[in-house]
Amino acid sequence: MVPILLVLLLAVILFGAGFALEVLWWIAIAVLVVWLLGFLMRGTTAAGGRGRWYRW
Repeated sequence: MVPILLVLLLAVILFGAGFALEVLWWIAIAVLVVWLLGFLMRGTTAAGGRGRWYRW
């Protein structure tokens, strides 16, 4: 009985990790798209050059 429970527990853990990794991939893709849009759509400075789109 214990080996069956351990296998079921392992399956649940692996399913949860797979779901979490899938969500993390989608979040990473969304952040990349926002970064690229911010990089491409940055404004110009008063001197006519390209300004920084971030505030670091």
